[in-house]
Amino acid sequence: MRLCQESAFQQGDYHHLDIGTTAKTLPPGCGDREKGDSDMFEKVREAAKRLEGIAHKTPVMTSTLLNERIGNQLFLKCENFQRTGAFKIRGAYNAIFLLSPEAKKKGVITFSSGNHGMATALTGRLLNVKVTVVMPADAPAVKMSATKGYGATVITYDRLTGSREEIAKELVGKHGYTLVPPFDSEDIIAGQGTAAKELIESVGELDYVFVPCGGGGLLSGSAISARHLLPSCRVIGVEPEMADDATRSFKSGKLQSIGTTDTVADGLRTPMLGNITFPLIRKYVDDMVTVSEQEIISTMYYLWTRLKIVVEPSGAVSLAAIFHKKLPVTGKKAGFILSGGNVDVRTAPELFAGVIGADMV
Repeated sequence: MRLCQESAFQQGDYHHLDIGTTAKTLPPGCGDREKGDSDMFEKVREAAKRLEGIAHKTPVMTSTLLNERIGNQLFLKCENFQRTGAFKIRGAYNAIFLLSPEAKKKGVITFSSGNHGMATALTGRLLNVKVTVVMPADAPAVKMSATKGYGATVITYDRLTGSREEIAKELVGKHGYTLVPPFDSEDIIAGQGTAAKELIESVGELDYVFVPCGGGGLLSGSAISARHLLPSCRVIGVEPEMADDATRSFKSGKLQSIGTTDTVADGLRTPMLGNITFPLIRKYVDDMVTVSEQEIISTMYYLWTRLKIVVEPSGAVSLAAIFHKKLPVTGKKAGFILSGGNVDVRTAPELFAGVIGADMV
């Protein structure tokens, strides 16, 4: 593929490329690497068709400066430029579109720290479906405001003492809503898998794809797409150290849960993988790595200040893995899903206080 001319943004050194229950124990990478999951990938293809004209085909960026710093050729799939500011519209729209007319008439409910809630709310507006979102009271204000702005009813709870799942379950029983889960649904996974599909179709051959992991919808969908389109490509999931349930589950073979966490990557605070996402991740993902809070923030700072790409902490996690050399990868072609950009810029001075003035060249 051809690289376009240098971006007009000053100093933005990048180019735009055209374009718990314990689940069954599985050894990692036990899937057929030559074929991938054909049935699930067909669902990804179908989701991609539904999303035409709905989800943006977000740009893939490259940076000479970043490539030289890391010693690899890197391709950044910028889902921070997606509708609602994150990849979540892909899965939410696909899942709600497929509901029966009766279910759409009764309305849907979900629980989310923000990005999935926004995506579900926007989908409800597009499809004329009533949406209720259960959100923690301390969710980022920018995400809660946007969710309400798209027309959803927001119900808040204390994430230290309450259960979002129980609140949603009670409201399903009371009103007959359909639950649209944030990640543990084949329709959600198929929609999220379209991001990696677009990345691979834009770039061509890749040696690695790095994907952030919360509940595992984006990671499992990305792994399905990569396994089918690029069987030899290694798929790496990345988590915050403070929310490493998926990494521990992946390495132990048993679904594990964490308690409440205050990782700065609020979109990845999910306490555990799902009964659908866990086996898919064990089957198709090659490895999981974790990054520290400081590593997430410093990577985010680099993206903001040197590449002029505004991402939220969760959106910086995938790049943080190679930016801070968590894997011995040199001279390779690697793709990264920058999952979102919904951050309150008023918090930036406090967030970046530890890295401002540091050597970020």
